[in-house]
Amino acid sequence: MPEPARRPAWWLALLIAALVPLLMAGATHAAQGADPRFGVVEAHDAPEDAAELGAGWSRARFHWGLIQPDGPDQWIDAELTEAQLAGEQRAGREVVGLLIGVPEWAADDSGLPRGLDLPPEDDGNLWANFVREVVSRYAGRIDHWIVWNEPDVWDPTHPAFTWPGTLEDYVQLLKTTYLVARETNPDAVIHLAAMSHWWDVEHGRDLTFPALLDAIVAEPEAAEHNYYYDVATLNLYFNPATVYEVLEMYQGFQSERGLDKPFWLVETNAAPSSDPAWPVSDITFRVSLLEQAAYMPQALALALAAGAERVAIYKLVDTPGDITANPEPFGLVREDGSHRPAFTTARVAMRALADAGVVTWSERGEVSQVVTGGPGKVTRILWNRVPEAQIARIPALASSAVMMDMWGNETPLVPENGEYTVPLYAGECQETVGDYCMIGGPPVYVIERVGEGAAGPDGDLPGIVSVEPLPSNENVLVASDNGVGRRSPAWWLGLIAIVIVVAIFEFRFRRRLLRRLREERDGDR
Repeated sequence: MPEPARRPAWWLALLIAALVPLLMAGATHAAQGADPRFGVVEAHDAPEDAAELGAGWSRARFHWGLIQPDGPDQWIDAELTEAQLAGEQRAGREVVGLLIGVPEWAADDSGLPRGLDLPPEDDGNLWANFVREVVSRYAGRIDHWIVWNEPDVWDPTHPAFTWPGTLEDYVQLLKTTYLVARETNPDAVIHLAAMSHWWDVEHGRDLTFPALLDAIVAEPEAAEHNYYYDVATLNLYFNPATVYEVLEMYQGFQSERGLDKPFWLVETNAAPSSDPAWPVSDITFRVSLLEQAAYMPQALALALAAGAERVAIYKLVDTPGDITANPEPFGLVREDGSHRPAFTTARVAMRALADAGVVTWSERGEVSQVVTGGPGKVTRILWNRVPEAQIARIPALASSAVMMDMWGNETPLVPENGEYTVPLYAGECQETVGDYCMIGGPPVYVIERVGEGAAGPDGDLPGIVSVEPLPSNENVLVASDNGVGRRSPAWWLGLIAIVIVVAIFEFRFRRRLLRRLREERDGDR
């Protein structure tokens, strides 16, 4: 009996040719380098994921109580090993250190470092000794140091409580750190402790940050020493609109006191409450996996629009101790190594915003629009802030554009009557703030290549022309709660067509082969 005929190869080539553009759609920006403005907390815990994400910097914690738990002669690489630091350097990620914690042997009766009120050069100032050691040990490898975290969390029973002293005590800690660090490493950059902001707001207390600035300015030698800090720092979560609003407010607090320091948003995220891998009983806000994914481009874009010099996501990966401190999971990567959907949307956002120059929040009604200008292009990021799908019509600046969803899938856009039609999908709206969803619907990027002198994001770009409801028969979701991006109708219709074509050829081939086998069997008889 002759060997069965081989399947024709031409249909396989046809299938590959049809699939390649579809498979490439989500990988358009994969080869771009990391933007140093975007980072992630504790990249060293999953460096390969950090590289895939595109993080340009990382925060690492240096807890004094873990580094020198039993005395000043110890030095334990407790939370960032030498090997991990070397790996971060090879990857090109800048490491920013967080100085925090007091070991029992170095604490006074209130829990503050003993001798904090002594001059920095006095051996009895134990915090000064620790700062001198850590800054000198890592000089040139780590030059940015954040002095404590969220001292505005004042409840000692809360897991986030870290600062047992007064504002004046903190100013003394800051002053000591600044003077010692600058003497030890002239390139050292000192950050104020990150403020949580909402702790004060939710409890009806005066904000800690302006009071802290007043205490710093009141220091007799503060002006002579740059007010003891180079960068102000914030941690903001859950509501992307307040990322912009609080950054703007805090910049105003500085300006009112004659201070002009850059701001870094060191922690941001909207932790999901409905991830089956991490059930949450004590929910802060109801946030789905899809909403967390939508939060990433919204928050990153608005942070830049508000003037943040850098922004980082807290955090890269869930670790065993997280569940003690956080009721919700904050990692972009689960402890088992799987990615939450927000990992993908953060990666796409970092690459889409990588070359952004001026960034402006130009529309903030039912539809939000952030406009960015880069070399030869204008990018508009739009999202819906209400639970009904809508169509936005925006003016065209060029003869065509690319529309990219938050997963990185691209579709060409051609204007009609000088306008692009952009579908904006409904927000899940599990939490609301006023008239709007706390986290809007999945954002869409509209990217245009423009020439010299074209309208840009500095105020001369025409706004959204109109917004109208999306017809119900066109209301196609772009993602599901498990984060699997659904393509536009053209994508899955094309895929169905390919499957049908392949099935037809498979059926015809099998029928021809069966007929030949029957003929050979009849001939043998």
